[in-house]
Amino acid sequence: MSAKDKLLLAARDCLLTKGYAHTTVRDLVAVSGTNQASINYHFGSKEQLLIRALRDLNAEWGELLFTVLKEPDDVADGTRSDPADQEARWGRVIDSIQANRSLWFVNFESVASARQDEEIREMIVGGQELARVSLARAFAGLGPDSDPGEVQAVGSHYFALLVGLAVQWLADPERAPTAEQFVAANFSSGHRR
Repeated sequence: MSAKDKLLLAARDCLLTKGYAHTTVRDLVAVSGTNQASINYHFGSKEQLLIRALRDLNAEWGELLFTVLKEPDDVADGTRSDPADQEARWGRVIDSIQANRSLWFVNFESVASARQDEEIREMIVGGQELARVSLARAFAGLGPDSDPGEVQAVGSHYFALLVGLAVQWLADPERAPTAEQFVAANFSSGHRR
C-alpha cells in the first residue's frame, strides 16, 4: 500500500475516532506509519488530507442514507407514502444512525468546520442538495418530473426532520423518539406531505 493510501486510511480512522478538530499531524503519522513530510508531499497540508478523507466519508454517509431510503416498491408517481411506509423508512434511518454513529458525528462536525473552510462548505451544500432530492422522493413520491421548487421545499422539510432526529439519537438515544412516535407526531401536526 502506498504512503498516500496509508495516509487516507489513517485520516479516515482519525476522523471517525477523534474528529476533525482533534486530529493532529502526530495522530496521522502514528496511525499511517508514515512521516510528516509525506503528508505535505501527497496532500500539501494536514487540512487538505483531512478534507479529502472528509469528502470520502461524506460520500459514504450519502450512499448509506440513499440506501436506507430506498425500497423496491418506492413511490415515484407523485403520491406520498403512507404512515407505515414512512415509519419503516424512519426506522431504517434510526437503525443507520445507531449502527454508524461515528460517521454521523463526522458529518455534523463537518458543518462546524464549514465556517472556516469554503471547500468543506461547498461539499456540504452538494450533499444537502442530493439528500433533499432523495428525501422528497422517498417521503413524498416527488420524482425527476416534479416541480423543482416543490422538490426543494419538501426535501428541505424532510432534511430538517432528518437532522433533528439524528441529533436526538446521537445526543440522547434513551429519550429520542422511535420511528412510530416520529411519524405519528409528523402526521398529527399537519405535516402530511
